[in-house]
Amino acid sequence: MREAAHVGNDAARARCGGAARPAVPHARRDSSRASAVATAVALCLALAGCVAAPPERSPLPSTPPGSPSSTPTPAPAAPTPTGPPPVLQPNGGVGVVAQGLQAPWSILRLPAGGVLVSERDTANIVEVLGDGSLRVAATVAEVAPGGEGGLLGLAFRPTDGDDPAFVYAYFTAASDNRIVRMPLTGAPGSLGLGAPEDVLTGIPKAGNHNGGRIAFGPDGFLYATAGDAGNRDAAQDPNSLSGKILRMTAEGRPAPGNPYGNFTWSFGHRNPQGLAWDAAGDLWAAEFGQNTWDELNRITRGANYGWPVVEGQAGDARFVDPAMQWSTAEASPSGLAIVGDTLFLAALRGERLWAIAPATTGAALASTPWFTGELGRIRDVTEGPDGELWFIGNNTDGRGAPSPGDDRLFRVRLAPA
Repeated sequence: MREAAHVGNDAARARCGGAARPAVPHARRDSSRASAVATAVALCLALAGCVAAPPERSPLPSTPPGSPSSTPTPAPAAPTPTGPPPVLQPNGGVGVVAQGLQAPWSILRLPAGGVLVSERDTANIVEVLGDGSLRVAATVAEVAPGGEGGLLGLAFRPTDGDDPAFVYAYFTAASDNRIVRMPLTGAPGSLGLGAPEDVLTGIPKAGNHNGGRIAFGPDGFLYATAGDAGNRDAAQDPNSLSGKILRMTAEGRPAPGNPYGNFTWSFGHRNPQGLAWDAAGDLWAAEFGQNTWDELNRITRGANYGWPVVEGQAGDARFVDPAMQWSTAEASPSGLAIVGDTLFLAALRGERLWAIAPATTGAALASTPWFTGELGRIRDVTEGPDGELWFIGNNTDGRGAPSPGDDRLFRVRLAPA
């Protein structure tokens, strides 16, 4: 319930599929958010390129005129890393990649270039162009937005031999939540998506607790978060699709090795919305609690995470305690990304970005909040190019306080902590 029920569909926005949508003029906020966004704009102007594509690298210096030519000496091979990945943190000001997004939910950076963002209520998959403008790459059919439902998570599966590359989408339809896939067409700047085909249907839906995050794991299988859809007891039933982390093949069959012979990978979840894998291959998930604790969980095969019997760290041997918990005012967690040895968690009600480390060494986790109250609600986060972290605001989702130009796709440089 805390995430918010959005009561309108922004169908009146004048956007045509495939047409470029110019960036909305930047506007300052009246609260503490104003200084952060104004600083971001000033930084963008100073660096001449922060709002558009990442700045080009400086060219390598050439041989000065009149210098003797010589064959360069090969650089020594870099040593093979033996320790854990570095712990990272934001370094410097926040830049704006794009603005004018409407209730954005998921960021998808494609390996060959191009950035797609899902919009919950319009059912649009929007391409972010290099100059910061937006164009509609596709409008997904059969999306039925309402409350917390609509077009939610996106994932990408590269081509396999002669098969096309697919973009996967999780969305709320009239009767259920479902996962579809669409062949990716075009090149960055003119991306498109073909007709959707069903991957998994029949995931229970409701006005809230729809889950919605999808991602391919290092094992090549598709994982999806499914909320309890208001049916608390179903979360404890391994044979239900509610309150689960699901694992399936790219075509939508239960993945080999699933513990119950169906789609269930783990159960006892209330409303998980973040998925990420660390360098050791372990899966982490961010989850909305009810009124007391929000959770970060390390997910293991077949494990029971306790909902609705327990919430937060209960010390009950029947269930797996969360690796970290926060009060609901500090978090309401959604998207999750791991860069280096650091987990970055997007907080909606908490209006901050949590940096949590270390992910892989087994040491006690420590969390640090960033940008608290400066940028509003934060929905999703992902690793960006060239040592950056990208994340999206979510002030237009019905619960935030949007300003002109919201919502925005942000970037910030990362550096060792």
